Amino acid sequence: MATELLGHAHVGVTAGVYAHVRLRLQRQAIDTLSEALAEGDDSEEPPPSAVVVR
Repeated sequence: MATELLGHAHVGVTAGVYAHVRLRLQRQAIDTLSEALAEGDDSEEPPPSAVVVR
């Protein structure tokens, strides 16, 4: 488990320390997917729905 490899006593410590990394990677994945889906789409209309990731 990552907690043991990183030397943290509790999984909550690991999650708290690296939460910003996980959120950044999720944002990058969403942006990459959005760009891939938009390729070839000449429409100026926004997508029918959006999700806010914080």
